[in-house]
Amino acid sequence: MVQKIQAFLLILIQIPFAAALTTTQEAAALNSLKDIWKNKPPDWEKPDPCDDGWTGIYCDIETRSHVIYIKLGNTGLMGQLSNNIGSLSELQILDLSNNPGLNGLLPDAIGNLKNLSQLILTGCNFSGRIPDSIGSLQQLIQLSINFNNFSGEIPHSIGNLAHLILLDLADNKLSGTIPISDGDKTTGLDKLTACQHLILNGNQLTGAIPSSMGILKNLEVVDLSCNRFDPSEIAKLFTTVLRNLSKIKMENTNLDGQIAPYLLTLPDLENVYLKNNNINGTLDLSKIVPSKNLKLVDLRNNSISSLVEGAKLNYRLFLEGNPCCYELGSICKEYCNPPEEEYTPHSTNTATCENHCPSDQKISPNCNCSYPYISTIYLRAASNYDNVNLEDMENALRNSFQKDFHLPVDSITLSKPRISNGYLTLDLEVFPSGTDRFNRSGISDLVYVLNFQALGLIQSYFLIGSQYGTFSEMSSSSKVLVSLGVIIGVTVSGVVAVLALLLCAGYYVLHQRRRADRMSEQSKAFSFWDLNSCSNNIPKLNVARWFSFDELKKCTNNFSEVNAIGSGGYGKVYRGTLSTGQLVAIKRAQQRGGIQFKTEVEMLSRVHHKNLVSLVGYCFEKDEQMLVYEYIANGTLKESLSGRSGIKLDWTRRLRVAVGSARGVAYLHEHVNPPIIHRDIKSTNILLDNHLNAKVSDFGLSKLMDDDEKGHVSTQVKGTMGYLDPEYYMTQQLTEKSDVYSFGVIMLELITARKPIEHGKYIVREVKAIMDKTKDLYGLHELLDPVLGSISTSLKGFEEFVDLAMRCLQESTADRPLMSEVVKEIEGIMKFSGLNTTDDFASTSESYGETNGEHSGNPFSTETIEYSSWNIHHHKVESQ
Repeated sequence: MVQKIQAFLLILIQIPFAAALTTTQEAAALNSLKDIWKNKPPDWEKPDPCDDGWTGIYCDIETRSHVIYIKLGNTGLMGQLSNNIGSLSELQILDLSNNPGLNGLLPDAIGNLKNLSQLILTGCNFSGRIPDSIGSLQQLIQLSINFNNFSGEIPHSIGNLAHLILLDLADNKLSGTIPISDGDKTTGLDKLTACQHLILNGNQLTGAIPSSMGILKNLEVVDLSCNRFDPSEIAKLFTTVLRNLSKIKMENTNLDGQIAPYLLTLPDLENVYLKNNNINGTLDLSKIVPSKNLKLVDLRNNSISSLVEGAKLNYRLFLEGNPCCYELGSICKEYCNPPEEEYTPHSTNTATCENHCPSDQKISPNCNCSYPYISTIYLRAASNYDNVNLEDMENALRNSFQKDFHLPVDSITLSKPRISNGYLTLDLEVFPSGTDRFNRSGISDLVYVLNFQALGLIQSYFLIGSQYGTFSEMSSSSKVLVSLGVIIGVTVSGVVAVLALLLCAGYYVLHQRRRADRMSEQSKAFSFWDLNSCSNNIPKLNVARWFSFDELKKCTNNFSEVNAIGSGGYGKVYRGTLSTGQLVAIKRAQQRGGIQFKTEVEMLSRVHHKNLVSLVGYCFEKDEQMLVYEYIANGTLKESLSGRSGIKLDWTRRLRVAVGSARGVAYLHEHVNPPIIHRDIKSTNILLDNHLNAKVSDFGLSKLMDDDEKGHVSTQVKGTMGYLDPEYYMTQQLTEKSDVYSFGVIMLELITARKPIEHGKYIVREVKAIMDKTKDLYGLHELLDPVLGSISTSLKGFEEFVDLAMRCLQESTADRPLMSEVVKEIEGIMKFSGLNTTDDFASTSESYGETNGEHSGNPFSTETIEYSSWNIHHHKVESQ
């Protein structure tokens, strides 16, 4: 089919128009378009489209009375597409691409074009729903309506397009689920058996990705990135029948589960882009023989815990941002910090050209001065890690222009590869041959050929062209001078009155503007977060996903009081159950600045450690700001130590809580770039999961430290009395060593189960006053938590633990250890006690809890929660 169109187009380009007469119905349809379109070609004023050879209108060769091809890409058209387009019953190709002035709805009458094989509307400004009638275009092989403003659901009827090769709906505002067939009742995209390119990225699609898409055996390129899908198991999406698959791009699509080994063995597979998902488990490469064509596998920012290597890799593997990258001695590390490849600047040498072109022209590689056609090519399923051969692409495009289609092209250049909105983009310049500029037909021919070649060139791509204005007819200089004189005269005669009016209105406008700026400040913080794009401005949420307001409303029973589990300065906290059955804690802002919320989301998206509470997702919609966290079942350390949770912690468990929470804080200090100071470490910010593993929480309002902040100093304090570094009162500054001091207080809580300040007594001062190193347990028996004596037969390493706590609590920051040193020392104490320091403790809370079932399992209880960003009761120390 593609070869037939190419041959037919070649004939059309070479055969001049002979005398003809457009049918009355089709002439009326084109004249109606002429009446509503602005900036149409000048020769459209002639009476007959076929007989007079309207620019961009091609008629059939035999009768020369039927319009079979409209080719008006990048010609600056403005207006709407009316239902009269449906009267062009013989139309085979409609290319109106790269005319951003074309807007409005795509008419239902488009479905009357039963012979249409290509519909190309890329880069226009159409909006509204995609009409169901589009499913009547049974001959369609290319449907490219990307980079518009289409909204609503994808019509099921598209599944009727049995010959469709390229489906490109990217970068619109489409919502709902991917439509799939339901027996004989409805059709869906899983029926597109001829489809080779399935492009749906950059929309607002929801629901799970249908596993039935894996049966489309002719697929070569798939891009579903940057939507709002529910969790989808990756192993169910790619089956062994996809033997033609060459490029997979599914970034930010909420994929989870483990990668099936056979995925990387698909024979034609070249590039796999799966970053920013929740792919987990072990990546086992030991038992597979990957595709010989495989070049790149990008799994950055997922949840892969370990790697099993096989033979030496003949492709590039990226694992940065996975948990395995932070495990000591992990073989993942080789793939965790990939060098950023920089392109060798590619440009055609024009230094030997003797010509000096006018300032508004450019010199071609063949040393001719002209006005080139300029556009941006967006490469699909590509990244800055790709080794894209620009010279090969130049040669392929030039041969296509000159040899295949015999277009008047002198030369072309490709340059400036860069990443933009998730695409690898290139600048394209096409220089005319035999003249200094293209005419309108030449431009539309170029644009069509470029769109056509997108079906199968070296790289899958689309283009957005700049408006080519040099062929536009200019008004006479006399008319320009007259118009300018009139404007000057009118302006001078009225300037005094206008100036007076402006002076009177100026103050009011300025006042209103400032007021509006203040009111919109919160929303501006998110104004550049295009949630439908893969822009680098969007936070890369490793495990997190975007939630709609309606989705969170549903999972909390309309934010009912029954689901409310806490409250504070931030607002209320609700327990919710997602559609997957996962329990979550949802922080709903009561009143908060957009910038503050944005900062918190960005920070939470950058950290990934098993001893830190994970962000599941967020919502920024309908003036709502909500954070969705994993629900931690066994509450806070404070609850367990106080006895309110019903969980009794023995000495072994307390050591494990200490080392786990220390690892979490050390990660914030030393493995996040830039480092993070927690600023409010306390027993209510250490949560215990089902296996009583410690998870540090509430670092969302912590201070991000820039690279130039030597010593990692923060003057933004949200501290809690009893935990606060005493040096703060002198310096008004916090450092990582301030977190170390707070952790020392936690260590004393672990052995005493007492609050930092209780009945006016400060636990640090009490321990120091009683402590006697010559006595058993340093003479701290009267401060020791009675629970330890009742359930622990041995407190091996107790004295060393107290010694470490005292070093953390030194008055001078210089005398305190680093958090990483604290981790190592606690690990040493555990080894001395005969404990394994690497394995997670497998027992559940029932192993250490009472059996009365009184514990609510609620870590966000208003009775116990004192999160600095939520609690409005405890004392906060602010910087002065």
